[in-house]
Amino acid sequence: MGSSARFRRRLTAQLAGALLLAASAAVAQSCSDTAVYLKGDWGQARFAVEIADDAAERAEGLMHRTELPTFSGMLFVYPHPQSLSFWMRNTLIELDMIFIDPQGVVHHVHHRAQPLDETPVLGGRGLTHVLEVNGGVAEQLGIGVGDVIRHPSFAQENAAWPC
Repeated sequence: MGSSARFRRRLTAQLAGALLLAASAAVAQSCSDTAVYLKGDWGQARFAVEIADDAAERAEGLMHRTELPTFSGMLFVYPHPQSLSFWMRNTLIELDMIFIDPQGVVHHVHHRAQPLDETPVLGGRGLTHVLEVNGGVAEQLGIGVGDVIRHPSFAQENAAWPC
C-alpha cells in the first residue's frame, strides 16, 4: 500500500472519530443553508456545504479543486425528481456521491469515485439531491441506503427529517 493510501485511511479514521464526538451538538442546532445533517443506525454527522442549485453551478461542481476541507462537501439541488448520474470529468479529488430523494432519504451511495473518470455514476430515479463529500468518508461513517438528511432545501412538510 502506498504512503498516499495509508495517509488517506489514517486521516479518514481520525476525522470520523472527531465527527462522531461533535455530532450530537451539531445536530441540535437549527437548519442552515450551509450545513447538511445526516443520521442513520451509525449515528449522526454534519457537513459544511456549498450549494449547487442552478445549471451553471451544477455543471461546475467540484471540478478543478485540489482539496476539499474536512467534513465539507457540495449539495446539488434539483427542482424536480429525476434520474441523476454524475461523472468525474475535471474533478481532481476522490469523492463519495450520496444520492437522495425528495424526502431526504438516501437511495444510493457511490464510494470513492475516481478523479478524472468520465464513466457515468448512476444514482437512480426520482432523485432531487446529491451530496458529494471526500472519498472514503461515507464508508468510514457507515452512511448508507435508508439514512436521512436534513437541510432546508427539502420540502419540510414531506421531509423524513424536517428542520
